Amino acid sequence: MKKTLAQFVQEKRDNLGLSPKGLAVKSNIDLSLIEDIEAGKELFLSVTVRQNLAKGLKCHPEEIRRLEKDFRNDFVSLQMIESLKDLILNGAGGLKCPKCGAPLVTKVERMYDLEDNLVLHPKAHCTKCVFQIH
Repeated sequence: MKKTLAQFVQEKRDNLGLSPKGLAVKSNIDLSLIEDIEAGKELFLSVTVRQNLAKGLKCHPEEIRRLEKDFRNDFVSLQMIESLKDLILNGAGGLKCPKCGAPLVTKVERMYDLEDNLVLHPKAHCTKCVFQIH
């Protein structure tokens, strides 16, 4: 049986004797993102997160990439995704999954670019199916 990304990260972290917080520090990744990955909520990682996570787990980024699932554009049009992103950034609540109609869990990540400017990044995942916005 093929391992999930969550199982892989947990196993590698355990083998290194790290807590989720320890991995977050070693990888320079926010603890909440490590927790989301290990909970199976994050199935597709950015290149930077993948590289940092691989460094913290002492593995090759390709090992992580092979376990990722990119469902972003498989089921929903790019226009719908952009519309949902705008709604999330504008604080809309009660959003429904465009794939199955179940509630979406949304959040806005606060990140900083290289010039230390705040960048708001909308994220969402469905409570029932694999739909996600990264």
